[in-house]
Amino acid sequence: MSAPLARRVAAEAIGTALLVAVVVGSGIQATELSSDVGVQLLANSIATVFGLGVLIALLGPVSGAHFNPAVTLAAWFTGRRRPDGLTWRDVAAYLPAQIVGAIGGSILADAMFARPLVRFSTHDRSAGHLWLGETVATAGLVALVFGLDRIRRSSLAPVAVASYIGAAYWFTSSTSFANPAVTVGRAFTDTFAGIAPASVAPFIAAQVLGAALGLGIVAAIHGREPAPANRETGVPRSEPELASS
Repeated sequence: MSAPLARRVAAEAIGTALLVAVVVGSGIQATELSSDVGVQLLANSIATVFGLGVLIALLGPVSGAHFNPAVTLAAWFTGRRRPDGLTWRDVAAYLPAQIVGAIGGSILADAMFARPLVRFSTHDRSAGHLWLGETVATAGLVALVFGLDRIRRSSLAPVAVASYIGAAYWFTSSTSFANPAVTVGRAFTDTFAGIAPASVAPFIAAQVLGAALGLGIVAAIHGREPAPANRETGVPRSEPELASS
């Protein structure tokens, strides 16, 4: 990613806002068109798959299309030894942009459907099986994103990530939020996709745990990531050399 930080941050904020607008807006539309919860979830998941795939394809070349603090932190952790890896400055800019974008996306969706712009959700999601679902959903997402990178197939991310999230809507008990920023944003809408503010912190804790497990899965399958090459010689550098650079 060679874009200036300001442009990357704008891409993360706008991308996260549009993602949440898709999730919340399609949930509202679904409940207005059908009283069947299964049909509502199907409509919500299909819209999310298409919307997420488009956003990753469009904004991935600019910012990496994280739209997710868990992915951003995992990207920093895995790339901290790379000269071109995310820095703490990048992380400190990405995370607030994602959270503000998510809240803005939720407000935008409510505005488009003439709902109150800010009404905190009353949808309680506090239960152990839901936290387990979030852990599994986030672990799978992180394992997929960084596994694709390790096998040099990141170009498949728009299709692969969107497909995974669509599937996880149905195979996880939590319907796969798998994203701390989106979780915060969805607390601001008392609609089908909402989550009660009291349920947010445990969901985020489960997502952080899932992200760590996802990186562990990548390491278990693909092994330790090779050290970056020395710029002068092209030979992989040793740990002591990395530590001194």
